[in-house]
Amino acid sequence: MTEPNPMSEQAALTASRQARAAAIAGASGIENALDSGALARRVDITLSEAIVLGLLRQNVSNFLCVLGHGATEVAEVLRIYQEAGLVKAYALRSEIEASHAATALRWVTGEKAAVVTSIGPGALHALAASLAPASDGLGVWYLFGDETTEDEGPNMQQVPSHEQHGFLRLCSAMGKAYTLHTPLAVSTALRRGMNTVDHPHRAGPFYLLMPMNTQANMIKGFNLDELPNGAPPPLGEAADNGSYAEAIDAISQARKVVVRVGGGARDAGPEIERLLEATDGVAVTSPLVSGVITYDHPRNMTVGGSKGSLSGNYAMENADLLIAVGSRFVCQSDCSRTGYPNVEHVININTDAEAATHYSKTTAMVGNAAATVRRLIDSLLDRGDNRGPSPSEWLTDCAARKRAWDEFKEQRYQTPKLLDPMWGREVLTQPAAIKSATDWARDNDVVTFFDAGDAQANGFQIVEDDVLGRTFTETGASYMGFAVSALLSTTVARRRFYGLAITGDGSFTMNPQILIDGVEHGASGCILLLDNRRMAAIAGLQIDQYGSAYAANDSVAVDYVEWAQAVSGVRAFRVEDSIESLVDALREARSYHGLSLIHVPVYFGPDEFGGMGVFGRWNVGNWGEQTQAMRHDIGL
Repeated sequence: MTEPNPMSEQAALTASRQARAAAIAGASGIENALDSGALARRVDITLSEAIVLGLLRQNVSNFLCVLGHGATEVAEVLRIYQEAGLVKAYALRSEIEASHAATALRWVTGEKAAVVTSIGPGALHALAASLAPASDGLGVWYLFGDETTEDEGPNMQQVPSHEQHGFLRLCSAMGKAYTLHTPLAVSTALRRGMNTVDHPHRAGPFYLLMPMNTQANMIKGFNLDELPNGAPPPLGEAADNGSYAEAIDAISQARKVVVRVGGGARDAGPEIERLLEATDGVAVTSPLVSGVITYDHPRNMTVGGSKGSLSGNYAMENADLLIAVGSRFVCQSDCSRTGYPNVEHVININTDAEAATHYSKTTAMVGNAAATVRRLIDSLLDRGDNRGPSPSEWLTDCAARKRAWDEFKEQRYQTPKLLDPMWGREVLTQPAAIKSATDWARDNDVVTFFDAGDAQANGFQIVEDDVLGRTFTETGASYMGFAVSALLSTTVARRRFYGLAITGDGSFTMNPQILIDGVEHGASGCILLLDNRRMAAIAGLQIDQYGSAYAANDSVAVDYVEWAQAVSGVRAFRVEDSIESLVDALREARSYHGLSLIHVPVYFGPDEFGGMGVFGRWNVGNWGEQTQAMRHDIGL
C-alpha cells in the first residue's frame, strides 16, 4: 500500500490555487472570471482560500499582517494570490499599528482592508486596537488565528481555559464575531461580516476567527456563487408616525435652537446648512465632522463639550431646543449629560433607535440623516416661516461669542513661546505650533491626523476646516498612537495622499515602529512630535482636579531626531523655538517622498497662553459627584 505524499499533495494544491489566481487575474476580477468560464463555479477548495476569495469578492485586496503559527495556511493563500497581483499583504511589526492603519484607510478613502494575526497575544493586541473603529463606526475586517475545534487541552498562546470558544466571547463583547468551526460555515460568516463592515449606518469591526485545524480543510464542490457580495441597503428618511408634526411644533415654539452635528451627519452638510437657516439655529459640531460646514459659516459655533469652544458651549448652555443629527452624545461631547441645561425639548435624528432616544423630552426620528433633515425642512417650510427679523437676537448673541472665541485663540497664537521649566528655556506653545501646522496642511492639500492627548484636544479647538475630510481626530476611543500608525494608510490606499500626524511624545512612543514599517512599505507623511516630556493631558487633568500631577512626567531625556535618523530612509528635523523654522521643516518634509519626523519641544505649565483651556463639565474624578447631581437636576 502506497502512503500518501504530503509534499506531493501540497504541490498539487498549490498548482490548483495558482491556476485559479491566474484565471481571476487574467479576467480582471472574480465576476468576469466566473461569467467567462475561466473560473469554474464549483471547485474543490480549502477554507483558507475560500476566505480570501470571499474577501476579494467584497473588494478587500489589502491585508495588514503580523503572521504566526495561527495563520500559516491563510498566509500561504495570500502568498500565491499576491504573486498573481490580486492581493497585497503588508508585513508589519505591531497588530495595533495594523488595526489603526486599516481604520484610517477606511476613514480617509472608504477603502477596506483586513487585519490578519496569529493566535493569542497578536489577536488580543488587534482586538484592543479595534476599539477605535468600534467607537467611530468604521468597518474593518479582522482575521484571527484561533484554537482548534477539538478538545486537545489549552492551546499555546491562547486564553488559558479548558472551555472552547473563549476568544469568541471576548471578540463578541467588542462587536460582531464568528468562529469558522466548520468549513461550510464560510458563506454565512462572510455574509455576517459584510453586513457589519459595510453597514451603511452602524459599521464596525468584524472578527473572523479561524481555528487552526479548519483553515486547511477541503470543501468539495464548493459553489463560488455562495460567496456574498454587495452591501446591506441604507435606511431612508424617518417614517412619519406624527414625529414630523411634533418636531415642527417644537421648532415653532423655540427661540434658541442649537443643532448638534455628529459623526452620522458626515454626508448631510448641505442639509444641515438649510436646517440652520430654516430654524434660525446655530450649529455645534463634533470633531469627527470637522469641515462638514465651513468654520467661518456664520451659524457654526464650532466644537462643544468639556474640551469645546467658548462659542460652542455658550450655544449648548443657552439653547431651549436641541436638534441632534447623527450624534451618540459621548460623555465629553455633551459634558456628561449636563451640556444642555435649558433645553425644553430634543429632536433626535439617528439611524439607531437607542441613540435617538438618548434624552428624555425627545421626538425620536429613526432614519438617514440627510433624507430625514430634507423632509423635516420641507415640512417646516410648508408650515410657513415664523423666525421673525434677521439676524435674530439668538444669532447675534452667538455670533458675538464666536468672535470672542476667535479673539481668545488669536491671543494664544500671538504668544508663540513661553519659558518652560522642564526644558530650561523658551519653547513653542502647542496652540501656536498646531495652528501653524494645520494652516500649512490646509494650504498644501495634506490630510491631518491628531493623536490622543493634549495635541488632540488643542487640535480640534484650533482647526478651522472649510471642507470635510481634511482632519481626522480619533476621539471615539482616543487611542494613543493612532495618528502615527495612520500614516501607513498613505501607502495602502489606492487613492494616495500625504499625511501629517500631530502627536505627543507619549502617543508616539506607543507605536514607534511606524518609523520602520513606514519606510518598509513606502509611507508618505510626516510625524510632528510635540514634546513636553510628560503625559500632558492626564497631568493637566490631575492638576485641575487635585492640585498636582502624579506619575505623568518623564524624567528621561530622549533625542527623537537621533532615534528617527537611526532608521534608514527617515528624514528628521529639529525645531527649537521658531514658528518660521517649523514651517520650513514642514515644507522640507513635504518635498521628501518618504517618511519624516519633526521634533518640537513645547511648553507645559500654568500660563494660560500655553493651552486652549477647558470650558465644560465631565464626570471624572472628584468632579463626578457635582456633575451627576447637576445632570439629575436638569432631568433631560
